[in-house]
Amino acid sequence: MDYQNELDAIKDSVEYDALEMSGSRAVWPEVLSVYAVKTTSDPDNPQEVATITPEKKQLLKDLFLEMNEITHRTETKTETVIVETDDGNGNILEEETQETITTLYITVSHKTADEMAAQYGFNEDQKQQLAELLAQDSNMWAAVLYGIYGVDDQNVAVALSQVGNVGGEPYWSWYGFGSRVEWCACFVSWCANECGYIDTGVIPKFAGCVNGVQWFRERGQWADNAMEPSPGMIIFFDWDNRGSFGPQDGQADHVGIVQKVENGVVYTIEGNSGNLCRVNRYPVGQYEIMGYGILRP
Repeated sequence: MDYQNELDAIKDSVEYDALEMSGSRAVWPEVLSVYAVKTTSDPDNPQEVATITPEKKQLLKDLFLEMNEITHRTETKTETVIVETDDGNGNILEEETQETITTLYITVSHKTADEMAAQYGFNEDQKQQLAELLAQDSNMWAAVLYGIYGVDDQNVAVALSQVGNVGGEPYWSWYGFGSRVEWCACFVSWCANECGYIDTGVIPKFAGCVNGVQWFRERGQWADNAMEPSPGMIIFFDWDNRGSFGPQDGQADHVGIVQKVENGVVYTIEGNSGNLCRVNRYPVGQYEIMGYGILRP
């Protein structure tokens, strides 16, 4: 994951107290469309793109980094803050003090498919091919991504370490809620944060399942329930008349993390499953599985 390695290198290169990230990465349908046109029409070494080889995987990684630029700066400010202490007799003492904070600002900016076409000098035929690929349904790109990237053991390991939790603390409080909420998405977000995936844009921080589905769909990182998922994928459910959520309405009601697939059974780690963090199982393609969010580095 060269993209994350570059971010980690920036973080390790400076001393800072706070981190702020801004900007956005190129979405995968645009990256893959440019990759397909560039690879198949390379005058020196034209290649088909259906088969993924180590060489082609490296070409795609190089293109991804070319389409995404990471810049950074630090800023140090001295601020006046109020420190509260107890005088030992039940009285709160307030004291103003000066605090110096260094903030690391990381900005991610990306080039569009059209900008890359201009950079590579695509001819009219190549531009037409690019437009046709960009118009494809995101399911096609999800299948390509699934073939390029597979297992995410890190996300699974963090999630499994939380099995047995009751009540969803610390997930909902980490998210920023002052009291318990329906916490399945908070759990998924918390696990992602433990892996460093939220800062690097691999997965969004989301508390509502509908927002999570939208994020993956917009980036072409969504697969329907017919796919056999791999470990680490985010699994979304649309319950059929379970509790107050049914009947099925095309809106996600619940979310978890895929642990593994064995003998046609999807094993999941889910938060807020009966107010517990637990391992569940479903047949591959079970109709209440709405689909999968594919994690990309």
